[in-house]
Amino acid sequence: DFFLFFFFLVSGSRESAFVHAISSAGVVFAITRACSQGELKSCSCDPKKKGSAKDSKGHFDWGGCSDNIDYGIKFARAFVDAKERKGKDARALMNLHNNRAGRKAVKRFLKQECKCHGVSGSCTLRTCWLAMADFRKTGDYLWKKYNGAIQVVMNQDGTGFTVANKRFKKPTKNDLVYFESSPDYCIRDRDVGSLGTAGRVCNQTSRGMDSCEVMCCGRGYDTSRVSRMTKCECKFHWCCAVRCQDCLEVVDIHTCKAPKSAGWISRT
Repeated sequence: DFFLFFFFLVSGSRESAFVHAISSAGVVFAITRACSQGELKSCSCDPKKKGSAKDSKGHFDWGGCSDNIDYGIKFARAFVDAKERKGKDARALMNLHNNRAGRKAVKRFLKQECKCHGVSGSCTLRTCWLAMADFRKTGDYLWKKYNGAIQVVMNQDGTGFTVANKRFKKPTKNDLVYFESSPDYCIRDRDVGSLGTAGRVCNQTSRGMDSCEVMCCGRGYDTSRVSRMTKCECKFHWCCAVRCQDCLEVVDIHTCKAPKSAGWISRT
């Protein structure tokens, strides 16, 4: 798994684009959250969110602790982009673009939260602050961008990209870009570090990426019935313990069939 992750980092595939974007976004989220929780001496809550302001609901006062996302983005830009700024090739430009897309994705879901003050909960006065959404939203958003990533080629002057296929739109700063086609992860490939999907447990009822149809790459799957011990009949006993019984259950396990030629593929 580490080898495959390393391959994603050094390749120019759409998987590499996603890894760079989600990693950059993760640094922004972690640093910003640490600032708000007072875990870093170099930053705190957003110092610009002070005084009074106005939105569609009227006037309000900035209060609480607004997430200092600008500091998080600044830190991530300096930390994550440092290596890429030394290079002038297509991969460096691609990584810088996807790093920035990841940072922008976190800020996209920054939301204003407010608390009402007044008699019987009326909103005669409001105190508001800015807070990041759960990181799952950023991840889901970048996953959609991964599925719609745009293949590009480097400009002749080496300053940017153009789309590889003229039928597709020009990528925006929010889109993920890549310049190498992805390898076939269905089969074992030593150079890529892919173990293939032969023997992988799949979900027979799912329609997602874990489904037997998708994961087994059309090769079909084997089903075996196995017995396993699980915890059941759990009850809370005052105070304070949960006691369970051991139950034997029989389940069907579905595993992907191997291709006819199950050996390693090597390009060397």
